[in-house]
This record gives sequence, structure tokens and C-alpha cells, in this order.
Amino acid sequence: MTSAREVGRNREYVTFTGWYADQPVTISSHGVGSAGAAVCVEELLRAGVRRIIRAGTAGGLQPDVVDGDLVIATGAVRDEGTSVRLIPAEYPAVADAGIVAALSETAGAAHRGVVLTSDLFYPMPMLGSRLQQWADAGVIAVEMELSVLLVLAGLRGVAAGGVFAVDGNPLASADMKEYSPHRDVVHTAADTAVRAGLDALTRPAT
Repeated sequence: MTSAREVGRNREYVTFTGWYADQPVTISSHGVGSAGAAVCVEELLRAGVRRIIRAGTAGGLQPDVVDGDLVIATGAVRDEGTSVRLIPAEYPAVADAGIVAALSETAGAAHRGVVLTSDLFYPMPMLGSRLQQWADAGVIAVEMELSVLLVLAGLRGVAAGGVFAVDGNPLASADMKEYSPHRDVVHTAADTAVRAGLDALTRPAT
């Protein structure tokens, strides 16, 4: 961005505003998990934003969704505990078609499909993990915040979507001991995801 300035900083929430592609843009961090993300999204919506794209990382759930790939979400499974406190689970978390189309143009080679939003990072053996079930259903990746963004945006009539850099596959390691997002292939993909998000965000709405 140009003319960027910090406009807010509290706990994990850091917000900058500035210009990108000759348009005003705000960038905000929302921390980890659906509940914290909901606070950030709600306050952005109250401030008057009209389009939101979450750019972050996700774990691949399909064999061909590998480290360094990009994923564009067409919708999200609401496997988290926040959005059901806003509206019943039958309400879908669907990405805006215009955002998906714009991301498909700006992200280059990318997987498109439904992602799983789960606020459980370390499952316990008593209940186990349902990741394989979702993978068998064709869900392509897992992350921790998108569904609450899509639900809030849908309820407010705001266009929203998500683009993700793949940083591993949780099905490959049950205890996550081999998981490490701190690798060049992930950093490069994350930079590409952020750039794709900014480019898509500032394209004319369709």
C-alpha cells in the first residue's frame, strides 16, 4: 500500500489503512479462531467495509493440494462454535461469486472448492478427528476462520471470500509433530495469496 498508516492496535488486532491500486484499502489481523475473527469482522462491518477477503494459510485435505499451492474458497463448512450463535447451522457459508471470480483471475493456478473451518487445532483421542470424513466428502482444505466471515458478510449483504496458502496436510500427521509453516515455500505462497487478495479486492465489483 501507499500512504499506509496504523489506525488501530489492541491485542492481536492490528489495522492499517492506505491506498492500493488507487483505491482505499484497510488491512486488519484477526488472530486465530472463529470467535476472535468474528470480533474483527463485526467491527469492520460496523465501520462500513463493503468487500472483505481473508488471506491466510490452510492445510490441504486432498492428495493434490500440497505445500505452496493456493486455494480459493467457494464456501466453508461451519465446523466452529461461533457462527451457530449468530444464526442456525442450516444457513450456508458461501463466498461471493464476484470475489471468487476475481480471485480466480488474480491468483493464477489455484484450487477452488469448499474448505473446512474448524476451531479445533489439536483433537483429543476421546472423540478423534473428523478431517478424513470431510476429505472424503471432497472438502479441499482446512482453516480456522472463514465460515464466520462468510456468515456475517452474508447476513449484512457484504461481498466476502478467502484465498489461502497451503502450509501442510494434517491428515499426514495425526499429532502434528511434522507441521511447520515456517518454510520458504509457505512464505512465498502466503505472499502470493495476499497479493491476489489485494488485486481482487480492488477490482471493480461485478
